Amino acid sequence: MVCKGAVTDLPCASFLPISSLVSGITIPALRDAPLSEPGINSKRWPVMVFSHGLGGTKNAYSHLAGSLSSHGVVVIAPEHRDGSAPTSIIRNMDGTTHRTVDFISLPHVRSPEVEDGRDAQLKVRLWELGLIHETLLKIDRGEPLTNVAAREDKVAEGLAMFASKLDIHRPGCISWSGHSFGAATMVQFVKSVFYRSHSAPSYRPLFTPAEDSAIAKQITSSSPLSLLDLWGPPLRSSKTEWLWEQPLPCYARSGPGGSCVLAILSEAFFKWRANLKITKRVVFPPQSMDPPSGHWTPPHVFYRVASAHLSQSDFGVLLPWLTKKVFKADDPVGTLRLNVRAVLELMRQNGIELAPTSSVDMEEAAAGGARNDVDSERLSKGQDVRILATDGSVKGWVVLKPEDGDKTELGEAVNTKTTDQATPSEAVIDGEIMKTESRGRL
Repeated sequence: MVCKGAVTDLPCASFLPISSLVSGITIPALRDAPLSEPGINSKRWPVMVFSHGLGGTKNAYSHLAGSLSSHGVVVIAPEHRDGSAPTSIIRNMDGTTHRTVDFISLPHVRSPEVEDGRDAQLKVRLWELGLIHETLLKIDRGEPLTNVAAREDKVAEGLAMFASKLDIHRPGCISWSGHSFGAATMVQFVKSVFYRSHSAPSYRPLFTPAEDSAIAKQITSSSPLSLLDLWGPPLRSSKTEWLWEQPLPCYARSGPGGSCVLAILSEAFFKWRANLKITKRVVFPPQSMDPPSGHWTPPHVFYRVASAHLSQSDFGVLLPWLTKKVFKADDPVGTLRLNVRAVLELMRQNGIELAPTSSVDMEEAAAGGARNDVDSERLSKGQDVRILATDGSVKGWVVLKPEDGDKTELGEAVNTKTTDQATPSEAVIDGEIMKTESRGRL
């Protein structure tokens, strides 16, 4: 996405009761906008692949994707055809509709049937991510794509401008990110690729790339991973339990520790204690493993005060009155701005060259400016010195430690309007968007 001021329609599923409120919403982006020349040392644009959550679509994260692209990131945001989007349209080569994939509603209680259903969805998602990586390599090589639906403005020709412009060949250079079920998808994907040659009698892998495949070379222990409101239960399938027991690749003997991992929770998901326990188990270093240099570099884990699950997507901005009334969430734009700042700085700290973050976005005037000469130098280069700091200098941005969330009191950081939540029904509305029922779902 390149923000140029034009608009395209944002699709909305007809089964949502608020469809009439968002059906006319447009995204301030120009389709097939001309690609600028990379003004960075690598002469190639950095790339991120982003996976949506249940009830989400490729367009539901336009604020995040557009903000990242404005800093020089090519964001690939697929719409998964696993039955997690409200409706996905699969087109023929001539652009006509071949078939649709409708939303699959599964209960949010653990059972063999639900596990099989989520495993089936994850299997599709991981397969799609593998295809996306293969397609990116073809685009970068300038190879014509034969499975692109025709359009009057010839989208296949538009893709040709990305040839030799994508930073996708260096091992570990692609960033992987997702929201909720999309965050779980990315965890499962990077671990499936990294541990591809390992196995156990009861393990049924959902994705196994060839040992000499390009994706096997791409995903390393240093691959940047950013997780927004990770939804943990799909990772706990009995058939993939062996993979669940393995740490993130960054904690392998060759890994850098948590320096390439970012997890951002909404307050709603921080207060959903069962899911918080899973999230901490995923992102923090395993206590059973001895770090190679005496200690692990900790991951970057934060939660945003007075935020809801929907605050991580466009819907908090589109319907702020709903997220405030139902979830007691405030300042949806501010939440997204913090998310963008954190993701950008994670990429910078892992050697990815980006455009500077503006002082307005960093809110430096309100924060009091640089704290020392090192901060001053980094600020002058557009680096965001505060957003990943652990000193609490960013208002409403709370750093989490492994012990937090059990019985830890965070004082003024906690939004006193909300209480601890024991079930997903108290953390989010069905479909992660808006389908109001007497009992919400994840």
